[in-house]
Amino acid sequence: MPRLSNSAAPDGRESPIRHLPGSWRSVLDLRYTSLDGRTLDRSQHSGAVRVLAALHPEGPGICHHVLVHPPGGLVGGDRIDITLDVDANAHALITTPGATRFYRSLGQPAVQQVLAKLQSGARLEWLPLEALAFDACLAENRGVFKLEQGAEMVGWDMLALGLPAAGQAFRRGHIVQHLELPGIWLERGRIDAQDDVLLRAPGGLAGHTAMGTLWFAAGSAIASDRAQALSSAARGVLHECMTGSVGRSGLVHAAATQPNPQVLVVRALAARVEPIHQALTEIWSAWRSLAWELGPCAPRVWRT
Repeated sequence: MPRLSNSAAPDGRESPIRHLPGSWRSVLDLRYTSLDGRTLDRSQHSGAVRVLAALHPEGPGICHHVLVHPPGGLVGGDRIDITLDVDANAHALITTPGATRFYRSLGQPAVQQVLAKLQSGARLEWLPLEALAFDACLAENRGVFKLEQGAEMVGWDMLALGLPAAGQAFRRGHIVQHLELPGIWLERGRIDAQDDVLLRAPGGLAGHTAMGTLWFAAGSAIASDRAQALSSAARGVLHECMTGSVGRSGLVHAAATQPNPQVLVVRALAARVEPIHQALTEIWSAWRSLAWELGPCAPRVWRT
């Protein structure tokens, strides 16, 4: 899979985008602590983004949070800032009920930024549904995850360009994607609607309009036998998806790699985001079992 980034890497500090009069800024602070085998949650928000529900479908040790943004999308100058603190031995799973939409902008970019800190023994599953880059959007979507030794996480990022099924192609604008584990791994790319080489060449996206990245990360090196088991599970799912097994077709290109001893990465391309979500969900479920001895527990909100 081609990397999208040619940019110099920022250090994870706040993106220097000004908050303009008339634009909306939303801030959400989430904190997870462990007490007597329970994961307790605390949240504070200003603006539109907030916690819809805190659920414990797997028991008290794992807190599932569903985040919502009632306006339904971001336009130029809008900003969402989410901070996560997962304390020692706490376990949080965070998702959304729908896509993050970056709409047309007439000037400033719209920005969503997630900054997460995991203490030793913490676990995080960062599983939002896809981001949609509408035609003529100017957008930046950032995720920075800092893991102390002994912390682990699974996360994904999915992106769809335009609305091809509705005949609305991604012809103008750009979106910047930034994923970072400071000092461990960085993926940063600017996808510009006018960049024909990136969007259409065989060495780029080859005309595909949906992409996804899934990662398993640890605060220290992953044991080689464990990393091999996780990689093999991912490749097995990808092989079945790409060879067109009944009900699991649609992926065009996908691969699993280990760019650093502390992180495993899966990347996928397709014409639509649905087969990417299906494949990454299957790999996430397999990784939960192998890494944490947890069964699959897909959030019910994904089926509504």
